[in-house]
Amino acid sequence: MRDIARPNNDTLYIGCMLDLRKDPVILEIPAFDSKYVSLMVTGYDHYVNVPMSVTKGDFRKPENVLFYTARTEDYDGKSVKGVDRVFEMTGDFVSAVFRIMPHANEKARFEKIIGQMQSVKAMTLSEIQGKPAKAINDVQFPDVGQTDLDVYGNNFLEVMQFVVNHTTFDPNDELDKAFLAALKPLGIEPGKTFDKNSAVPIDGKRFRSIAEKVRESEFARAMDPAVTAEHGQSMFKTKGQMSLDILLMQSVIGPIGLPATEALYPPVTTKDGQPMNAQNDYVIRMGKGEMPPAKAFWSLTLYDSANGFFIPNDRKKYSVGENAGMKGNADGGIEIYIAAERPKGVPVENWLPISRKDEKMDAILRIYWPDLEKMKSWTPPKAEKLTKK
Repeated sequence: MRDIARPNNDTLYIGCMLDLRKDPVILEIPAFDSKYVSLMVTGYDHYVNVPMSVTKGDFRKPENVLFYTARTEDYDGKSVKGVDRVFEMTGDFVSAVFRIMPHANEKARFEKIIGQMQSVKAMTLSEIQGKPAKAINDVQFPDVGQTDLDVYGNNFLEVMQFVVNHTTFDPNDELDKAFLAALKPLGIEPGKTFDKNSAVPIDGKRFRSIAEKVRESEFARAMDPAVTAEHGQSMFKTKGQMSLDILLMQSVIGPIGLPATEALYPPVTTKDGQPMNAQNDYVIRMGKGEMPPAKAFWSLTLYDSANGFFIPNDRKKYSVGENAGMKGNADGGIEIYIAAERPKGVPVENWLPISRKDEKMDAILRIYWPDLEKMKSWTPPKAEKLTKK
């Protein structure tokens, strides 16, 4: 998995892109036999909405959920026969992502969940009403290059004009007002058509350089345990619930995480304060009373620091947890080893293999459906460097 940095190794995904310009889109969703399921939706404004989750008692019965925006043609938010919920989005183009704990170590349950996932459907309102789906091939997306930095260097104003034309802004929201006010001197306003011949000239090379520095600094903040401890529960929220400082950091890493009510992502640092390096082996110990306070489940995943990818190994073992496999101690605790070779007596489920080389590593805990009250007094474990014999 190299499309998203630091992907999880815990849940299966269903992802779909919804085009809401011409027609509302309805997701037909089954009941799920899983400890954890959530539906996350987000648009160009990078706010995160979770309209459905097991934490709210959802996914116990089949439901049809309709999505639309203020610009969706021929629809004004009214109830529709056969639709259980109606959800207004701020963006015409929506990323909808289901996360489903697959219970991979329970074969029959796993197969049942796979079948439930395969029954999820997306249909337009026209199709639900027995009419042909409306054509949506008239949109002209601007070129976005290979990375976000390409946009800053090549055609930032063109992309921003497209974004504001397909996003709903709240006239009473301070961040929305500030965003539009910053773009207005550059000739970017909702409803306008971009004309490169009359566009305000900007220094793309310098703009890209500044954007790259911001990306590096914000990404470093996102991986700083002190920042995570202070702001971890303030990220991945809806409009009106986030500061500009946190929204900037979230936009850099991507609106791909869940709010604290759904999941928390505390990093595991070392006892000696030095970055983990594959030249050494490590152990992470948690006693019975030190286990992550998860109402659903938890996991620990290992990545290379440079790219945020899983560390390749013959066993394809990238995480320790209920789905990837783990074996607790008799006293209810656990010891997780990060090592080039499995230490004698260590359960294979608790061993994360690495290659012996000069490579910095990150370990991230994921706590699904965290007990936020217990989280107030819980602290992540520390990785202890093992002495070479």
